Amino acid sequence: MHDNFPHQAVALLNKQHFDIADPVIIATTGWTTDELAASIREHNIREKFSFVTLLIGVNNQFRGRSLDNYREEFKQLLDQAMVFAGGQPQNVFVLSVPDWGATPFAEGKDRQKIAREIDEYNTACKEITIANKCQYLEITASTREHGQDKQYLAADGLHPSTKEYGIWAERLAEMVAKTLKE
Repeated sequence: MHDNFPHQAVALLNKQHFDIADPVIIATTGWTTDELAASIREHNIREKFSFVTLLIGVNNQFRGRSLDNYREEFKQLLDQAMVFAGGQPQNVFVLSVPDWGATPFAEGKDRQKIAREIDEYNTACKEITIANKCQYLEITASTREHGQDKQYLAADGLHPSTKEYGIWAERLAEMVAKTLKE
């Protein structure tokens, strides 16, 4: 699936004459923070990367996990991301938690409650990211704006489409390019 945001961002960076290898993607759609942490341990990755992205939390919220649990496990994942980035926190790019409550999938659910909880997760995510001198990319507004537009959704009416990922990729590539030039 080369239409996801990491692959699109790398393609955009390579068009700008950066020499970026294909992304190594550890996460799978649907995972929570603890599942991602377990997979990282399982993969036993030792290499360093020019930049690392982290987008995690929507499934913690979806499964009703506590905000305190998210804070603790997100911080551990961010620490690991900084290791993967060779100890360069400015080369870690954290994307905000998308709002699944804006999608057709959430029909019949308490959308206001979902939005409120997503906002709480994002407040924690941003605070921890900034406190650790990593970079934060807000994508939640785009998922809310496009949540009912089929062009921006996969066929399941929940996950982002190539077009939505493209918005994230453009923003991410711009941030990464600026950082790599410094």
